[in-house]
Amino acid sequence: MRAMAPPNSSLLDAEAQAGAAGPNFSPLYKQIKGLLTRSLQSSEWKPGEAIPSEMELAARYKVSQGTVRKAIDELAAENLLVRRQGKGTFVATHAEQKIQYRFLRLTPDVGAGPGLERQLLDCRRVRAPAEVARSLGLRTGDAMVQVRRMLHASGVPVVLDEIWLPGHLFKGLTAERLNEHRGPMYGLFETEFGVRMIRAEEKIRAVAADALSAELLQVPPGSPLLSVERLSHTYHDRPVELRRGLYNTSGHFYRNELS
Repeated sequence: MRAMAPPNSSLLDAEAQAGAAGPNFSPLYKQIKGLLTRSLQSSEWKPGEAIPSEMELAARYKVSQGTVRKAIDELAAENLLVRRQGKGTFVATHAEQKIQYRFLRLTPDVGAGPGLERQLLDCRRVRAPAEVARSLGLRTGDAMVQVRRMLHASGVPVVLDEIWLPGHLFKGLTAERLNEHRGPMYGLFETEFGVRMIRAEEKIRAVAADALSAELLQVPPGSPLLSVERLSHTYHDRPVELRRGLYNTSGHFYRNELS
């Protein structure tokens, strides 16, 4: 019978005793990464705040600084943490300039990045259609928030967005609140509703503008548009937003990086 580790033994001791644990055993730095992620999810450290130093975390978890560093490196690569030279490591936030457009890959043909202006069309509480509910792991008819908005570049409409959010996570989200908020929408979701978008997956296809989208995007009916359906996830790969966008790419292109 295998002896149990003493109650106060470190994670490092546990790893040393796990040589025969088999292929499902998680490396020590992965365990530390999981503990750090749990603290991020529970808002122990909020978006924009500094996390404890590597030395403090190593003492907290009774592991080496190198193990902590490797865990932090992975979280930084996943855009959950941000290292700042000489200042420490901070919880990433969509309110930061270099992060707020991370999920928006629309780039102008000429000039710098996407200086886009928002125009809210409507925000209302509705019942989840079957297809939307299925994408978000909800039941048909569950309460949802539906947001429709336009994004403009230099006064020209370039994106028509339809956004679906689980109603129980976004109680109190109204058109007034969205219009009052000056920063990115995902920043509002973080600070006001405690929902952080971690990763997203997209489906992209070419479509022809119907009468309504053509009117809103100010293009002739039948014009080519890029349809982008994005499913965004929070911690533990939980889907929390379905976004369907129609992009006018006459003056923009969709940019992606492959690695």
